[in-house]
Amino acid sequence: MQKRSSATGWFLYLLITVVIILIVLTMYQIDRQWNKLAEVQATMSEQAKDIRELRTALNSGVVHQSASAGTEATSGISPAFQRAKAMTQQADYAQGDWSVDAFATNLKTLTPLVSTDAYASEVQGYVLESLITRNPDTLEWEGLIAKSWQISPDGLTITFQMRDDVMFSDGQPLTAEDVAFSFNFIMTDAIQAPRERAYYEKIKEVRANGQYEVVFVYKEPYFEALSLAGTLSIFPKHFYEPYLKTPQAFNESKGLLLGSGPYRLADPKGWRPDAGSVELLRNDRYWGEVQPSFNRVLWKIIQNDSARLTTYRNGEIDAYGARPKEYAGLKNDKQIMDKSHNFEYMPPVAGYSYIGWNQERAGKPTRFADKRVRQAMSYLTDVPRIIQDIFLGYAEPAVSPFSNTSKQHDANLKTFSFNLEKAQALLKEAGYEDRNKDGVLEDKDGKPFTFKLTYFESNEDTQRMVLLLKDLYARAGVKMEPFPQEWPVMLESLNKKDFDAITLGWTSGIETDIFQMFHSSQAKTDGDNTISYKNPELDKLIDQARATVDETVRMPLWQQAERIMVEDQPYTFLMRRQSLSFVDKRIHNLQMTKLGLNRGSLPLENYVPVAMQKYTK
Repeated sequence: MQKRSSATGWFLYLLITVVIILIVLTMYQIDRQWNKLAEVQATMSEQAKDIRELRTALNSGVVHQSASAGTEATSGISPAFQRAKAMTQQADYAQGDWSVDAFATNLKTLTPLVSTDAYASEVQGYVLESLITRNPDTLEWEGLIAKSWQISPDGLTITFQMRDDVMFSDGQPLTAEDVAFSFNFIMTDAIQAPRERAYYEKIKEVRANGQYEVVFVYKEPYFEALSLAGTLSIFPKHFYEPYLKTPQAFNESKGLLLGSGPYRLADPKGWRPDAGSVELLRNDRYWGEVQPSFNRVLWKIIQNDSARLTTYRNGEIDAYGARPKEYAGLKNDKQIMDKSHNFEYMPPVAGYSYIGWNQERAGKPTRFADKRVRQAMSYLTDVPRIIQDIFLGYAEPAVSPFSNTSKQHDANLKTFSFNLEKAQALLKEAGYEDRNKDGVLEDKDGKPFTFKLTYFESNEDTQRMVLLLKDLYARAGVKMEPFPQEWPVMLESLNKKDFDAITLGWTSGIETDIFQMFHSSQAKTDGDNTISYKNPELDKLIDQARATVDETVRMPLWQQAERIMVEDQPYTFLMRRQSLSFVDKRIHNLQMTKLGLNRGSLPLENYVPVAMQKYTK
């Protein structure tokens, strides 16, 4: 039986048809608008590129001066960009593609000053800039945003003349006011920057003298006055100043990052730790005389060592830092070597690892406040065995915070060699004996010598080292409990000084200022003297060395300070490790410098030829 359609049914069908047609037309219009937007963005990007190239061409007749070198750049490119310029002259040079790396842990925050780890600092280096930078070949200072500078005869005043063509990634000009603001922002007590304030407190004031001249005035002489002033990260005043009214919002922020560097966050306020990666975009407004080659810089969060290696093997990241036990095998791995450059190096700025003995917890001295106990622990820490068994010889013992090649180091000083008898004698002298014959030492009150050693849980080599140390310490009757922690939790414990002992590392410089880590004044909440170590004699030497400009007088002071640290053993200084790196052959212009491998150095010196690009559409 057939059914007849009613007028209402026909009207309903017609209405539905009209709605469908409207939806299709709307989608088509939206698609056209997106295409137009993409075309506009591409046009703007091309126009920005054309403007950069035009500016570079115009700059070819301009000579920029660097007070450090005392010579002029003959090519019209300022000294800081000379190496990058040489890169662009290579026959296969091309812009485009991405630089892709991996971090071994998630980041707690990217906000400058609030962040405390080297990972966040690496990201910030692509976004924030300073007045001067160090030449990786000569190790001399060269102008970046500064064109030139003068130092007063008494060393207390440094005046920088700045470029007038620098702007932040949001288009606002960078002026002397931003430099002065950056200092004042750091020195504001409500802002969570105790580490930076510890260094910059030697500066009396920073003032803008017009738009493009900034003056740093010191309270007293400081041996790194030029470095301190010239490497101050420049924060845009218009972006960060509102947080002076709501400092807690800044202190608790996760991704407030805006600068004048070659790269930028897509949203300077929008990054969050749960993003699973950190991605920077090319700053199309970048002022630099040589533009960075990569369109994007990306870091993936890959916490497992094996997973990072697999990701590198599959071509999903551009570099892999090998663990010593796998390095030799990887050098014999045809697939890895066919696709890789490999490097073994230890630059003079290589950092050191250590075990820090917390001397005060919850306001009370710990067993590690006794120097004899710290010395005993260093005698029990068999560093040569650690280097050989865990790191397969790809490291050297660290005597102190000063590199063995540094002028700060006293070559006559030796490391604490493993000596069970000396350790046992020192512990007995400090009141520790196995009173109940259970194999564990007790103090005079009968409390066993047990402690937790905090370490980063995702580092397999550190885990193996800690297990070795557990056995070594047990031989002397000391019971150590391995205490692995996630990176953000570990940093929180460190800041609050809520740990027994901890193994970590410090980065180093050409000349290392130890004020931040070992001066008594920094044994405070959020200070970097996280072990609450205090020695008035060392404080005096640190203060004297920092105030001594004459290197021939300063170095003996550092060496005296080093002798105290070796005697006191506030840390058990472990080792300086070689970098064992594999880098994908698609990355070109890799060179060794006095600062190490130039991959990631700024201004950027690496690129991918067109034929090898993977991410460029």
